[in-house]
Amino acid sequence: MQKDIIPQHIAIIMDGNGRWATERGKPRSYGHQAGVESITRIASECARIGVKYLTVYAFSTENWNRPVDEVSALMGLVLTALEEKIFMANDIRFKVIGDRSRMPEEVNRKLAEVEEHTAHNSRMVLTAALSYSSKWELTAAVRDIAEQVKAGNIAIDDISDNTIDCHLQTAGMPDPDLLIRTGGELRISNYLLWQIAYSELYFCDTYWPDFNEAELHKAIESYAKRQRRYGKTEEQVEAEENA
Repeated sequence: MQKDIIPQHIAIIMDGNGRWATERGKPRSYGHQAGVESITRIASECARIGVKYLTVYAFSTENWNRPVDEVSALMGLVLTALEEKIFMANDIRFKVIGDRSRMPEEVNRKLAEVEEHTAHNSRMVLTAALSYSSKWELTAAVRDIAEQVKAGNIAIDDISDNTIDCHLQTAGMPDPDLLIRTGGELRISNYLLWQIAYSELYFCDTYWPDFNEAELHKAIESYAKRQRRYGKTEEQVEAEENA
């Protein structure tokens, strides 16, 4: 695959684990386990082809409302999925965004451990959105900025897009170039709403456990055929590209 068509940052809504398992007569937890295997496969491929940032929606704040046994199984999977050899073998740095205050202590301890041990890896950053929602993130950012204004560190007139960027969980990361959602649903589900303002969106019917390297390449090829205009006209973009 040509390096010049590779998105710098891919975000993924990994949907369809439960339905994939149900169609096979298996419990939903079976689908989530298969989904973890897909994360490993896709992260390795993204690192191989030159993606610099991969951000996956692993568990939303709304997912806390699921049945207790399913939530417990998901938390257990978080622990088993964090095998450091996967990150070290592919030179991947691991990060987490989300409301960690709601996560079990054992899970938080393991997350922090893997973040620390992979901090110097530089090939790609894999970010897991855990106990995350965009509305939660934006509310927290507004509160942080309000506190800074109250303390006299920020003037109201100086608040800009960049101010908000710097107070988000993704501060320091480029916005996603491509957002992929698997599983056939056509919605964003409270994910990176600020950051995907100009992302290219790609929806597919494939359930996440079946989303393989070939499916990833199809998404990137679709992305490569699009012209990203950021509010400009097609003629303006072409003139800039030819300058």
